[in-house]
Amino acid sequence: MWEEEGWGNEIHGRGFGCGERHVLLCSVDRVRDLLVNSVSELLSTQTQQNRDKLYEDIAAHSQLKQVIDCINEVPHEEGLRTQVDLGSNFYVQSHVPDVSRIYVNVGLGFHLELTLQEALTFIDKKLEILNAKLSESTKKSSKIKGQIKFVCEAIRELQGIPQTKLT
Repeated sequence: MWEEEGWGNEIHGRGFGCGERHVLLCSVDRVRDLLVNSVSELLSTQTQQNRDKLYEDIAAHSQLKQVIDCINEVPHEEGLRTQVDLGSNFYVQSHVPDVSRIYVNVGLGFHLELTLQEALTFIDKKLEILNAKLSESTKKSSKIKGQIKFVCEAIRELQGIPQTKLT
């Protein structure tokens, strides 16, 4: 791997005199940059996937809350007529005779039959939890980015490189 990038040829078989020290520092710069970029990309991808999932869950629960609010606003003595998505944007007409109770996915494949008020309470608590997780994810990613910058700064100081070079 190192030889493919041309790194092994620069320091292989030589003593570390003045010229060789410069070549070694350049190789360390490349290793540092590769390491920082790889770690940053990996963490960024994982963090982004986690945050996307949290945003999707928040959006789904917010949408359910809006639907429940709409059901509560309009009296439905004879039930509710609606369209249900069967998948791939294929909708069918449906009639719900009793809208006083709904099934809510509470996680791990379990669904509970709840009254509309119970569902709203559940959704509010779930949204609090999801927003806390989102906040924690943001703090964690900021902490990791700070640690990466700290390590880069430490490497820069050890190499004696002026600060303007890495900005």
